[in-house]
Amino acid sequence: MRAVFSILSLLIVVAVIGVLAKKQFSAAPVKASAADGAVSLPATTPGATPQQQSQQIQQQVRQTLENAMQQARPMPEDKP
Repeated sequence: MRAVFSILSLLIVVAVIGVLAKKQFSAAPVKASAADGAVSLPATTPGATPQQQSQQIQQQVRQTLENAMQQARPMPEDKP
């Protein structure tokens, strides 16, 4: 019985990894809105060299992090 549950659990994990890998390698990247708190991939110049693209991505990530650090953190309400 224990072996059956182990094999079923393993199959479920493999299925989840397969679905995630399929989404990762899909041709059309999915962009989430910034309001959802999700991270989207930075856009780069299509004709740029890999080094230039890397620098653009680094700069965009740096700007995003700086903007996130400037936002006020919501304070939780005190419950009596």
